Amino acid sequence: MLKDLLENKKCFKLVCGAGNEDALEVEKLVTIYSLAGCNFFDLCAKPEIVDAAKRGLARAGIDKDRYLCVSVGIDGDPHITKAVIDQEKCVKCGKCKVICPHDAIIELDKYKVKKARCIGCTQCANNCPKQAIEMVSQLQDYNEVLPKIIAKGIDCIEFHAISTDEKDVMEKWAQINEHFDGMLCISLDRSELGDKRLKERVRKMLEIRKPFTTIIQADGIAMSGSNDEFGTTLQAVATAQLFQNANMPAYIMMSGGTNKKSMELAALCDVHPHCLAVGSFARKIVKDYLLADDLFENPQKMSEAVEIAKSLVEVIVKD
Repeated sequence: MLKDLLENKKCFKLVCGAGNEDALEVEKLVTIYSLAGCNFFDLCAKPEIVDAAKRGLARAGIDKDRYLCVSVGIDGDPHITKAVIDQEKCVKCGKCKVICPHDAIIELDKYKVKKARCIGCTQCANNCPKQAIEMVSQLQDYNEVLPKIIAKGIDCIEFHAISTDEKDVMEKWAQINEHFDGMLCISLDRSELGDKRLKERVRKMLEIRKPFTTIIQADGIAMSGSNDEFGTTLQAVATAQLFQNANMPAYIMMSGGTNKKSMELAALCDVHPHCLAVGSFARKIVKDYLLADDLFENPQKMSEAVEIAKSLVEVIVKD
């Protein structure tokens, strides 16, 4: 059970991307990382993406001890935003296409965003010399979305609560709790709230939950894991330490800028999360294989991809 993995601190979560609507890529990611030993997968909250993940598990020949989580967000949360290019301002310099880590910018007669591949990382918007790119929230009606997702058979719902609007956070949290009685995850970072308010919010959210039926995803800097350095994962460790020291009745998952160095740095700081979640870095190291049209038909390529993924997964899931 997922709870057992968390209790034993043997839980590795692959973040496919809360905004990643590319079903084929998700199927490839889940196949590769499941074969590599990953036991928890974070997905976009769309039925077709849950189906894609299940196809990945089927391809891997694994039908137990693998768990699926879907992510939902709130207005202002970067995980549910998509880039939109203002064609009037765009000068076609191509910087957005070069810098996009997810190949979501395509060049036709104009530069456009392939919405299904945009994960909301903001790199294009932050580096556009003409400020021609806006990040727009893709808001969801939980009462419409969640029943369809839950019917697919999932093990966890993750709520990205990165917002200063306390009322909106608590209303949406209540909605999620009404729809789903399984494991829930609260994803938070320190970008909007100070440490005191951050802890107060989580304590308030946990009041309506039974002890240890909730995961606190301690985010460092969301979608920032582009390299394998200690500095990249530093904020994730610091945020996990904040919640660990608060001694709340919940599991702690470290995320946001995480990489192969995350658990080593955490141990040096006497931080011991129940789960490690890796997204950007995990996807980057197998990117060449994700782009291969023949990945599923080529055993050598699949084996190579799995070995690369295994080198990351084994930092926490060890024999």
